[in-house]
Amino acid sequence: MVPLNFCTFEVERRTNYDVAFGFILIAVGMIFVLSILGWVAQRWLHSGNLAGIFSAGTQPTQGTFKSQLMPLVLLAPTLIILLLFLYYPSLDTVRLSSLLARLDSPGRTAFVCVDNFTRLVEPGSSNRDFINSFVNTVAMSLAIVIIGLSLSLFIATMAYLPIRGAAIYRTLLVWPYAISPAIAGIIFLLMFNPTGGIINHFTRDLLGLSIGWTNDPAVAPWTIIIASIWKSMGFNVLFYIAGLQNVPKDLLEAGSIDGANVLNRFWFIVIPLLSPITFFLIVTNTTYAFFDTFGTIDYLTPGGGPLQSTTTMMYRVYQTGIQNSDLGKAAAQAIVLFLMVIALTVIQFRSSGRQVTYGA
Repeated sequence: MVPLNFCTFEVERRTNYDVAFGFILIAVGMIFVLSILGWVAQRWLHSGNLAGIFSAGTQPTQGTFKSQLMPLVLLAPTLIILLLFLYYPSLDTVRLSSLLARLDSPGRTAFVCVDNFTRLVEPGSSNRDFINSFVNTVAMSLAIVIIGLSLSLFIATMAYLPIRGAAIYRTLLVWPYAISPAIAGIIFLLMFNPTGGIINHFTRDLLGLSIGWTNDPAVAPWTIIIASIWKSMGFNVLFYIAGLQNVPKDLLEAGSIDGANVLNRFWFIVIPLLSPITFFLIVTNTTYAFFDTFGTIDYLTPGGGPLQSTTTMMYRVYQTGIQNSDLGKAAAQAIVLFLMVIALTVIQFRSSGRQVTYGA
């Protein structure tokens, strides 16, 4: 039978999983298109003209170009880079997700519609591996965000205190952020080395504990979490210090006069005023935990750790597409991961954004 190269949802041709995923993808596409049309209609009604749809505000722009080609010339380098390295790969990923494509056979492909998506949830070992990577991703991301931001706020508060050499300490705290995740993985691999690592020397020789930091399925995820928190802490501390510098001193003095102790002033005054920064850091740290921990995992626990305990969804995409040469299934996993991040970001904006306090 010659493939038609488009999806059919006939009962004799597709399983229930295929039909469900097909309608889900159609619904997501329709929601995306309707959202864009709704945004355009809202801006149209608000501005009253076509030019006001893409304007930043209600005030007309003052700057003009003598030539209509000059804006295109200035935008061309950025647009070309975005087209080549962002938009085209994204569209090609969607195309690959509907194909049976192998990395070791680039010239041989077959159209399979939504089969690559249904293979992620159908019963079997592949399904268990994907669900395991999903659980690992959610659990490790929650730990990185919650523990990382709490520890960063504490360190930023300590670094903000008027002590001698505070500027030097603040600079040293920011340095780890300049290190790539792969280098962070190598550093912690040396520190947690079972024979010559300083951490194992401390726990084994001084405390009498033998801990398998990278080969124990229960401990290996926490090793990745510790390394990831250390890597992103400089970024978080930098923003929290900037936020603490903008906390009005008169509010703290008023709270002190009203009888509030240090903890009450910090909880009821400082933390609400830091909510815009905290909200921003939640979004950026969630994205980091989903994507940028790949290098740390690959160096600290090659292959996804013992019993796949550190395999995240991003690492699963690498294993499926590069190591197993299944490009179609890897593209489907990447799209699912992308949709998860978008959904989490929208939920964070809807929930946390309402509780954010801007201004004093």
